[in-house]
Amino acid sequence: MLFSANLGFLFTDRPLPDAIRAAAAAGFDAVECHWPYEVPAEDVKAALAETGLPMLGLNTRRGRPGENGLSALPGREAEAREEIDRALAYALVIGAANVHVMAGFAAGPDAAATYRANLTYACDAAASAGITILIEPLNHYDAPAYHIGRTDEAMTVIEAVGRPNLKLMFDAYHVQIMEGDLTRRLRALLPMIGHVQIASVPDRGEPDEGEVDLLFVLKALKTLGWTAPVGAEYKPRAGTEAGLGWRARFRAALAD
Repeated sequence: MLFSANLGFLFTDRPLPDAIRAAAAAGFDAVECHWPYEVPAEDVKAALAETGLPMLGLNTRRGRPGENGLSALPGREAEAREEIDRALAYALVIGAANVHVMAGFAAGPDAAATYRANLTYACDAAASAGITILIEPLNHYDAPAYHIGRTDEAMTVIEAVGRPNLKLMFDAYHVQIMEGDLTRRLRALLPMIGHVQIASVPDRGEPDEGEVDLLFVLKALKTLGWTAPVGAEYKPRAGTEAGLGWRARFRAALAD
């Protein structure tokens, strides 16, 4: 199985281009990031070309301090679409396959309508570049009042928007906390999943500890035919390099 280093959490002690190089040196198959916008896109593009790693995705910016996305915030549509445009432009330069459009803290029918309209805008803008738009439910412990917290809520949005390039980001950490039953959910949702991420529960550390056997989950995912890299989006317990032993163990077990 292939693994992607999420550079929002891994190798964060160095500039993003150097983090890409470090991920390649550590044997990752791909990279992904959160908010790369302070780094010139050409610098990221050069590091990707040098290492041969694909960049799987990035997020739209969060907004003002204390916010967690803009796309479900009524009255902020112009800002939300500016950030969508910014993310798509950056993704186009670096060859990123996906853009995660962050919803923000909002609830109610106006927020739902705003979110769907902004996602429709994002999908239509991304289509000509072959970029997939992702939405991700966030658990209500880490992100209280985030607009979507469960996969069924995300699927309602995806069905309502009705664009083929709108997919679900299945983060096993968030899904386990809110819903559990990971392997059945993967099986049911697989056609609409655009990316999968893993981290231990409940501490969000390396994926080889915690209350969930994520190796079992990845074996099930492999059986379902998943071949894309799985995102390692976890917070290292004692530094990135010190905690990479899980990957060799997982790869050996998944090679059978």
